[in-house]
Amino acid sequence: MTTKRNVLVTGATGQQGGAVARALLSRGHRVKALTRRPESDAARRLASAGANVVAGDLGDAASVVQAASGVDTMFLMGNSYEAGIDEETRQGIIAADAAKAAGVGHLIYSSVADADKQTGIPHFESKYRVEKHVAALGIPYTISAPVAFMENIVAPWSVGALSQGTYAFAMPPRRVLQLVAVADIGAFAAALAERREQVFGKRFDIAGDELSGEEQAQILSQAIGRPIAYQEIPIAMARQQSEDTALMFEWFDRVGYDADIAALRRDFPEVRWHGFRDWARAFDWKALERGPSGN
Repeated sequence: MTTKRNVLVTGATGQQGGAVARALLSRGHRVKALTRRPESDAARRLASAGANVVAGDLGDAASVVQAASGVDTMFLMGNSYEAGIDEETRQGIIAADAAKAAGVGHLIYSSVADADKQTGIPHFESKYRVEKHVAALGIPYTISAPVAFMENIVAPWSVGALSQGTYAFAMPPRRVLQLVAVADIGAFAAALAERREQVFGKRFDIAGDELSGEEQAQILSQAIGRPIAYQEIPIAMARQQSEDTALMFEWFDRVGYDADIAALRRDFPEVRWHGFRDWARAFDWKALERGPSGN
């Protein structure tokens, strides 16, 4: 019988942290959901699902130590898009130190796949700096490192073009990219919390599928029920928006993620591991077309 864990989940009102909290709750674990906005709708939904919502900020060590008191596991993640690259590193280090100070028995840090391979991508490097700090703390830890999210297809920067019948992405149409469903990130974190000693000191790149932009567009056409065409965005256009993002797209094309999908499915069968077709079929496209909702 699986030991029920007491887990502090950071970023709990966001997409990834919310998936982790829901996965843990669905498996009977106790969840403390750390958020700067305990009055938000997302926080209230978590409370209704059974989470203990607590106020705190990753940049405030005292609030993290207080939130971490009485838990045996902590899921830590940052958000470079919201906080900024340097601030993500600073907050990650503060929160990891707070986990140690609070005596947390297992720290699960969510990084990004291949961050440990000198990609030169700023928001990969920021997460890897936190990884190295976590590994040097002398506490039990595991690194979960997801590839690109399937949910990026329906992110605010994508849905406008998608509603017009275009899947636009800054990669050649036949270049393969690995993807993972956010629900699988949550389920994988729950699996790590349950396996505990078996995964101490380990780093896992995680992905559920790999396919080209053209293949994704074909699947989206079938799932949505109308033609979706793939359109390659020029790197120069992506660079006008963000040098960091442009460097990532160039790395996707030049190198790309290399998670061992077959081994993940074999070694972690308790994770459903959605293929992109599974994810697209399950998504509520009609609700999306009625109007985007906030994450």
